[in-house]
Amino acid sequence: MRTESGSRTKVCGVGAQDALTPRSGASPPQRQVGAMKQVNREDVAREAGVSVATVSYVINDGPRPVAPATRERVLAAIEKVGYKPNILARALAGGQSNTYGFVAPNITNPFIGEIAHALQAHAQERGKLVLFGDSADNEQREHELLSAMLARQVDGIIYMGVTEKLAVDLLKESTTPVVVVTHSDSDGHFPSVRINEVKACTILTQHMLDHGYTSLGLLTGPTTMMNSRLRLDGMRMPLANVGIAPVAIGWKAYSRAAGYRWATELVADGNLPRAIVTGNERQAAGVVAALSDKGIDVPGQVAVAALNGSSASAYSTPSLTCIRQPMDSIASEVFRLFADYESTQMRGYECGFDLAIGQSCGCRRPLSRESLATWNTPEPDSLDSAAGVAKLSQEDSHA
Repeated sequence: MRTESGSRTKVCGVGAQDALTPRSGASPPQRQVGAMKQVNREDVAREAGVSVATVSYVINDGPRPVAPATRERVLAAIEKVGYKPNILARALAGGQSNTYGFVAPNITNPFIGEIAHALQAHAQERGKLVLFGDSADNEQREHELLSAMLARQVDGIIYMGVTEKLAVDLLKESTTPVVVVTHSDSDGHFPSVRINEVKACTILTQHMLDHGYTSLGLLTGPTTMMNSRLRLDGMRMPLANVGIAPVAIGWKAYSRAAGYRWATELVADGNLPRAIVTGNERQAAGVVAALSDKGIDVPGQVAVAALNGSSASAYSTPSLTCIRQPMDSIASEVFRLFADYESTQMRGYECGFDLAIGQSCGCRRPLSRESLATWNTPEPDSLDSAAGVAKLSQEDSHA
């Protein structure tokens, strides 16, 4: 190989061919295996001049006592040789991994991301870790992730299924505790932590009726999912109570693209309602984007509200009126169930929720963007966190 000047390329000051081919009679270069050797307790014992057993007693704080001077010598040796104890091996020896697995459908969803954030915060408070597995809305990948978590002997699995048909058979083969987050068919198999989605959607839709909107479109999830039906039931209830039929009903994926296409079709068909309620924040984002692209004002011409908002809803334009779930309470309840799993009933445990008022519904006095972003968080500067416990007042949020 030659450079632009015609001279042969050098590799570390040696001609390329010379670097690749050993000289006659010379031994081929040897790989330095020892350089990558992991430091172990024998290295510590050798450096400290003690037995391996003594090193173990210091690291494990027992079972036998070690003289203070010897302990200090062992600790100094650990520091000098750079020994890192195998925490997982120590934990497993005690019957626990101190690790939980969280398998979720799509970690790019801000709502799911904030649940993960809260779970990690509560795990860390307990000296635990959470391994995250993103199934990417794929059932086969979900099963593979669950199997991998079980193989790693996690202390428990926190499970949000791609569909309501959970991998019950796979998980029942193991004795690993499982707690399901959100609605699914887990009752009778595993405990679950969730809000009452029918009630939440009823309150959300009633809020739109309270504005005086009588022409409503309802967008829920795919027909194959139980929570899609539950959410639509909740949306329909207040309409039925006043004898109003929805202008349009959509059964679409819980995605921005699906919300965008559905709203675009409504505009094209000339069937646009005065208000739209969606099954999640991402659908609402797609709806608002489609209306904006068509020059339709939200909320001036069409009001929008959604279930399962996140801190991201504060910085949409307009800010989104939505049901916010108490991430901190959900995470706390998950770990409470794990702590007392043997006596836990295999049923749903409901948490409360809040109606957070943004600009998109048409309220005259919505919450500020900062208040929406920090909903349920303890620190005002933590704008995109949802792991806190503080409550914000809605006194200034009335229509």
